[in-house]
Amino acid sequence: MSYYWEDLEPGISDSFGPFTVDREEVIAFARRYDPQPFHLDEDAAAQTHFGRLAASGWHTCAMMMAAMVERWQAVPGWQEQSLGAMGIDELRWKRPVFPGDVLRGSSELIEKIASRSRPEMGILKWQTRIINQHDEEVLSLMSIAMQKRRPADG
Repeated sequence: MSYYWEDLEPGISDSFGPFTVDREEVIAFARRYDPQPFHLDEDAAAQTHFGRLAASGWHTCAMMMAAMVERWQAVPGWQEQSLGAMGIDELRWKRPVFPGDVLRGSSELIEKIASRSRPEMGILKWQTRIINQHDEEVLSLMSIAMQKRRPADG
């Protein structure tokens, strides 16, 4: 199958994961990028509304991205047509993510737009959701990605 912009229609979906949240990674990520006490220390976290050590939302996004790319690389042709993202809209951290959680994701193509300034690419809007092992949504976002268009000679 080909994954040029022309081949993708709103309503298609894909899933990725599962991936497990590792305690040491939660602390290492927080130490480097989001050093708030509830991401770094069990005792400090216990005194907050989290009640225990919680992953940074940004770490959850990074884990999501790693799992998505792993999935794309497993689908012949997908990675070759993907041109990266233009941004994210409507990012929501809906529930805390804790060490030991097992997360999985799904993405649904919501909209496709022809680029007016770059005829060699199109724009795709994907609704992505991350779910934990209790079937609770922990993260949602709308990504705006660029995808190659089919060459005129192809």
